[in-house]
Amino acid sequence: MRMLLVTAGSRGDVEPFAVLARRIQGAGHAVRLALPDNSGVDVTGLDVTALGVDYSTLIQQQGVSFAAVLRSYRTVVRPAMHEVLIGSVRAALDYAPDVLVAHPKILSAPLIADGLGIPFVWVEMVPAVTPTAEFPAAGTVTRNLGPFNRLTYGAAAGGAAMFRQDLKEAARLVGAQGAAPRASATLMPISPAILQRPADWPPTVHLTGPWRGGAPEPVPREVSDFIAEGDFVYAGFGSMVAGDPVARAREVIRGIRATGARALVATGLGGLSVPSDVTGTDALVTRSVAHDVVLPRAAAAVHHGGIGTVQAATAAGTVSVVVPFIADQPFWGSRLNARGLGPAPIRRRALTSARLAAALSRVDQYRPAVRDAARSMAAEDGPAAALAVLETVGR
Repeated sequence: MRMLLVTAGSRGDVEPFAVLARRIQGAGHAVRLALPDNSGVDVTGLDVTALGVDYSTLIQQQGVSFAAVLRSYRTVVRPAMHEVLIGSVRAALDYAPDVLVAHPKILSAPLIADGLGIPFVWVEMVPAVTPTAEFPAAGTVTRNLGPFNRLTYGAAAGGAAMFRQDLKEAARLVGAQGAAPRASATLMPISPAILQRPADWPPTVHLTGPWRGGAPEPVPREVSDFIAEGDFVYAGFGSMVAGDPVARAREVIRGIRATGARALVATGLGGLSVPSDVTGTDALVTRSVAHDVVLPRAAAAVHHGGIGTVQAATAAGTVSVVVPFIADQPFWGSRLNARGLGPAPIRRRALTSARLAAALSRVDQYRPAVRDAARSMAAEDGPAAALAVLETVGR
């Protein structure tokens, strides 16, 4: 079987696809991964093709706020999405897959499936497309709206309207003729230990568990020495370029210090920028860390609440203190708190050293539940569960 996997976005949108591609390849299937440029993900040994969009550079230049997206819609967002939508079509025409597996940002996926006469599968990284009455769509509101929760899932349909002309071009290129087909299945690489499966999801939706795997990233000597000394809190906001990263780093380090712990700070693409007035022997600053090595040793993890980091911390048995910025992050912060897996999230604009210290002082009460969740996640094999679905779809 030939499978084409297509994804778009930052590293968190790419890495799970690379893990799945390796599992598919290991099972003896042919697989190609279409992905953004310079994602930072190790794709050694995989058959890959580039979509021609560098999300890391876009994030560093534009930031991640909704206002920044609106300001740059015509000059940056629209051209980037055009490349993604048309690049996905070209990748499919070139590879001629038997099955298409696509991130929801690949709005042209149903058209590709129609034009090539093949099944396609959505990979819903966060629950924002498949409606449920149990909670609102991630990235909309965090308050439970009861029976009106289903209405929040209409927000995803707005994307198709924004890029209508690009989708018409994609349809012409691939030869799509009729109404776009429905997905044969939806895969969600999310652990049931973090998100309980809603009773009203259709049976074609599969909560597989996270897609993790591959060799651990190398750890610099200074980082390994630092974590070996114990008693530290990890802090990192990845690609969250918004607000004042210097002031934010100052509050984070001071908040960690107030608890008597040392701070391991990952600056990422600019989420944190550590000023000289808060540096010291009790604070190590690095660009990024290997979560699978660092998080199991951390007393707590202070982060933005992206699903990748949420699952990495929980699988490590480490309590998360979430400081959400955008999109699905407030959803995950609220989910963790509602399930007794972490303190209430701290809004980005409300982050102070005092609030962070107060949250960190409460992490011990959540540790037993997080360790239980970690034991449950250790028994999950998300890529295997996803592959089993794909092999059924492709028959």
